[in-house]
Amino acid sequence: MGIIVQVLGSLLILIGFVFSQLGKLKTTSLSYLLLNAIGALILGIDAFIGKQWGFVLLEGVWSIVAIHGLYNYFNKKEVK
Repeated sequence: MGIIVQVLGSLLILIGFVFSQLGKLKTTSLSYLLLNAIGALILGIDAFIGKQWGFVLLEGVWSIVAIHGLYNYFNKKEVK
């Protein structure tokens, strides 16, 4: 089951990235921010369980930045 969780989290982040690079999704859009936040949280939790501290740091920061973007989105502030 671990590999399924890892692939799911990775796909969520990659979908957002690919669509933003193709100009189909703005990096400040709700969809992009949710894909990144959920994907990073999934991968961060999995890394924590596996004691992969480098990935915990990476995905933890990724999650915090995406959640900050969501906060700004719902408060109608521009993400800088």
